[in-house]
Amino acid sequence: MASSIFKVAAAVAGGSILGVGYKLDQDVRAELSLHAPKLPWNHSGHLESLDHGSIRRGYMVYKQVCAACHSMRFLAFRNLVGVTHTEEEAKALAEEEQVQDGPDESGEMFLRPGKLADYFPMPFANDAAAAYANNGAIPPDLSFIALARHGGEDYIYHLLNGYCDAPAGVNLMEGQYFNPYFPGGAIGMAPPLYSEIIEYEDGTPATQSQLAKDVCTFMVWAASPEHDMRKKMGIKAMMILSTLAVFSYYIKRHKWALLKSRKLFYTPRA
Repeated sequence: MASSIFKVAAAVAGGSILGVGYKLDQDVRAELSLHAPKLPWNHSGHLESLDHGSIRRGYMVYKQVCAACHSMRFLAFRNLVGVTHTEEEAKALAEEEQVQDGPDESGEMFLRPGKLADYFPMPFANDAAAAYANNGAIPPDLSFIALARHGGEDYIYHLLNGYCDAPAGVNLMEGQYFNPYFPGGAIGMAPPLYSEIIEYEDGTPATQSQLAKDVCTFMVWAASPEHDMRKKMGIKAMMILSTLAVFSYYIKRHKWALLKSRKLFYTPRA
């Protein structure tokens, strides 16, 4: 009897120790991997649209900083027309790129200036070249990154601004950096943004937080170019449905008034 009680007590004590250890482990992990807090974006409301000036600045950040490693293979220069640039400006941006085309009459491939129909150029010829240039890591395509990552633009913003020194006990491999918002903490991308790394054409101060905010807005638009139109259609649909609801209620009252005012009598058979 005493031995059974001792075994039960030992089992309870062992379970308690394991529970405490698990809890401590989870606390430590929570400190090394942070959840991106929600930010008050000016396009997050039901009636708010994207800041197109911020989208244009975000394109500048992508082109001058991010495009060296990250592709946006699903975005063409024509998508910029009427959103961030005029048609002439978008054509000028496309013509700055040399695009491989062909074959020509002799069967050879050739380079030509870009057109509006061309997609953004790829920074690397293939994934193998991308991995070789980035210590074995393939930089993700940014076309739909705002939808592909949990937290969306909040995660991207905090990731770009979250680089810091690794805490004690965390060992990083060569070429890795510590970012608490990245799963696991160790990220192969060096801090990409610094204050005044580029100069905005509209005179907006190019602080690190402003750069991150603009490029996040640009990525939100790239992932959901129908963002503003979808909200406009939603407002129109709610207005139409509200009007129809009033008429539907009136017709319901009118047509059902006779039926609801009836009184039925049942005469039992003799």
